[in-house]
Amino acid sequence: MRIGPHQLASPVVLAPMAGVTNVAFRTLCREQERERMGTVAGLYVCEMVTARALVERNEKTMHMTTFADDEDPRSLQLYTTDPEWTYEAAKMIVDENLADHIDMNFGCPVPKVTRRGGGSALPYKRRLFGNIVAAAVRATEGTDIPVTVKFRVGIDDDHHTHLDAGRIAADQGAVAVALHARTASQRYSGQADWSQIARLKEHMVDSGHASVPVLGNGDIFAAGDARRMMAETGCDGVVVGRGCLGRPWLFAELSAELRGLPVPAPPTLAEVAAIIRRHAGLLVEHEGERKGCRDLRKHVGWYLRGYPAGSEVRSSLARVATLAELDEVLAPLADGPHAGALPDDADGARGRQGSPGKVVLPEGWLDDPEDETVPEGADLMHSGG
Repeated sequence: MRIGPHQLASPVVLAPMAGVTNVAFRTLCREQERERMGTVAGLYVCEMVTARALVERNEKTMHMTTFADDEDPRSLQLYTTDPEWTYEAAKMIVDENLADHIDMNFGCPVPKVTRRGGGSALPYKRRLFGNIVAAAVRATEGTDIPVTVKFRVGIDDDHHTHLDAGRIAADQGAVAVALHARTASQRYSGQADWSQIARLKEHMVDSGHASVPVLGNGDIFAAGDARRMMAETGCDGVVVGRGCLGRPWLFAELSAELRGLPVPAPPTLAEVAAIIRRHAGLLVEHEGERKGCRDLRKHVGWYLRGYPAGSEVRSSLARVATLAELDEVLAPLADGPHAGALPDDADGARGRQGSPGKVVLPEGWLDDPEDETVPEGADLMHSGG
């Protein structure tokens, strides 16, 4: 699959996830793919940053744009609601060589974002959406930095926006589009509707954009899921989010499955312990020991799902504050009686799921889809990250 000038050997993309897909996790995923498959074939996207916060050089935001020396391509996702801030941020990325690919987030469903017209609420405003995509493309014109766009099916079942969003994004110069096959009202609950990915693919072809890759996102928890999504929908690639939580080796499995190669076996408990230790070391390099060990805690339950680790070890891992403490707790996993154990029923939904709910929108948001007025205050929502 090709994303602008970037030819990917595997049509698999890591979805940006706040607080997860920092340089430490991306490095770990790439290391696992290289170790198990001999090469890095997919695309690994940095966690989302806000356009305005980037332009204002917010300290936290700048730290979030850290890439490893060997990351290629360097992929950065922008959250934005304003064409002017979008242009300034994209131009800054170009001028300061901050990334090799810009992805744009129009899929966030959380109330604090949609109530200000951001995230998955914004594509309903077709002209504003088009203006934002056009601004990013204009800022990168004449460079090798492609712009891609990610969005949801729509606000709810009465307000689907994905077909218009895909066509408009391509009209304005986006080189690929990705669809999370849920509405904003679903949030992360229920089942993704893959038929909407197929509809988008057909619509892109019918609207004269057959050359623009369509990527599918939603409910890919195992290698076979990716193969099935591509077969059922005709999409050109897959975007993996929650399915890789605690499983950085999943990308090697996906790469193998989609390239027709033998799928590597999952790691043993002892190997998982080593991966957890490596993740911790990378986090400490990026954030310092105190914060790095604290950030690791949220990953522990995901890593040990399906493994016979025991409640005492799990509880201790969720409290570690130093690498020395971590080494002490991990030792029984690496050398104990279950060190060679493989996971039991480790597939399935991971991370946040929650319940569906009414989407909170700015007053009068649904009155005029052609209104291109920039929503007030939305660009400040995530200033600082």
